[in-house]
Amino acid sequence: MLVYPQFDPVAVKIGPLSVHWYGLMYMAGFMTFLWLGRRRIANMAHPLLDNKLLDDLLFYGVLGVILGGRLGEVLFYNPSYYFSEPLKIFAVWEGGMSFHGGFLGVLTAMALFAKRHKLNWLELMDFIAPMVPPGLAFGRLGNFINGELWGRPTDLPWGMVFPKVDNLPRHPSQLYEFALEGVLLFAILWIYAKKPRPTGAISGLFLIGYGSFRFIAEFARNPDDGIFGLMTFGVSMGQWLSLPMVLAGIAMMAWSRRKEHGG
Repeated sequence: MLVYPQFDPVAVKIGPLSVHWYGLMYMAGFMTFLWLGRRRIANMAHPLLDNKLLDDLLFYGVLGVILGGRLGEVLFYNPSYYFSEPLKIFAVWEGGMSFHGGFLGVLTAMALFAKRHKLNWLELMDFIAPMVPPGLAFGRLGNFINGELWGRPTDLPWGMVFPKVDNLPRHPSQLYEFALEGVLLFAILWIYAKKPRPTGAISGLFLIGYGSFRFIAEFARNPDDGIFGLMTFGVSMGQWLSLPMVLAGIAMMAWSRRKEHGG
């Protein structure tokens, strides 16, 4: 039986200034996105963006992730808590960012970016999709360091006790999601995107991959109460929100293939 190591969520403290590991993980994700983006641009015969536009793209993406992720956490997962403690909505360094909210935020931000620079929105999403999973991986490490989003009780040998929760060994579900949504999804998308693909195919594969891996990982994650505390009929809120992603991804890949063949 393993015991959660009780990380200090504060990485560095200088006087009244505290730098949290959670924020550093997000910073690492954004910087990795920028590095991978420059590699994508250098390796593409006809890149959609140049390095300067990539910097602007990252700015839009950061706003979409933070605003959308926090809003999604407030509305999808913990509305009663945040409505009773409204100032906590702004305490993003304490953790609590919804992927699905951040995803919607990024979609909106990329639509605004594409419109401003007269780019095809779906081609833009195909460009950024392979660079997203490393950021998800860093985010899950941030969840683990914060000791949040722990798993269901388990008797498996790698079950981990989270002392702030109880004395039961639990799935370290944050690490499962790190491996599936971050490492494995990145490998699949990066390899798939090395060859030219029809517009929408890479985005479709991202939706299928993330939605499927998240659905699987949620079986080990401690179940939530659903939107506004409503029952989720045996399926977690994360799974409900992931199902439309899988269906949309399948439809998008079928559409892209049909369009490629002149259908």
